[in-house]
Amino acid sequence: MSGLVSAALEKGVLWLTLRRPQKRNALSRALLAELAASFMRWRERQDLCVALLTGEGEKAFASGGDLDELSLLRDEAETLQFAKETRGALDTIRRFPVPVVAGLNGDALGGGAELAMACDLRIAAPHARIGFLQGRLNIATAWGGGTDLLRLLGSARALLLLGTAEALDAKRALELGLVDGVAPEGEPFRDFVAAFASRLAARRPQVMRAFKALAIAHRFGAANAEMAEIESRAFTGTWVHSDHWAAAEAMFSRTGPQR
Repeated sequence: MSGLVSAALEKGVLWLTLRRPQKRNALSRALLAELAASFMRWRERQDLCVALLTGEGEKAFASGGDLDELSLLRDEAETLQFAKETRGALDTIRRFPVPVVAGLNGDALGGGAELAMACDLRIAAPHARIGFLQGRLNIATAWGGGTDLLRLLGSARALLLLGTAEALDAKRALELGLVDGVAPEGEPFRDFVAAFASRLAARRPQVMRAFKALAIAHRFGAANAEMAEIESRAFTGTWVHSDHWAAAEAMFSRTGPQR
């Protein structure tokens, strides 16, 4: 590994950090490959409840694709291969077995917005912006971000954001439902992210895996029957787990028998 992505595990929370601050965390092929490898390496850890993806520095979560590399793509077949390769890297995030939160420490623009959308949830520093700027370069989204945007906001709002190529400030992104929380002015962003993650990490790992399995199936268009089967199996597995009986006993001891 080249050190473009750092990883640390703290109390059930996996912190992953993009480390190209001098390039505004631009998404080079090497960074994307390392990011995918990091998610693949951690996916079997049974003690994880949530993963957090953020960028180093305060200016950018990810400023987009690495333009030095992208400028070399001229051939149609090579361009298509790159798009599929990068979408595959982001799919390791979409299919990660516990929820992934994007901590937008700064701007998430172009490909950086697609990376943010690959995550399950997004929270932002007050100065952060998110925007699908691809239209300004007369190109379309490539890595699944357009699909994610349509799924989250619906076709009308998504088309408006894609067509106008507007960079939204954190407050507006929160109003639209594009992000799920914005840090208060003056609060250290890491503290805000840690507090947000702790709400999810309060659950047991097998429960968060069960919830994420259902979310993955929905995201990738599973049929109702498949969704029902996944939910039933998840319920059964978590019901018979000793953690459920311990929680039920604790709740019963506080509330007493229900009559």
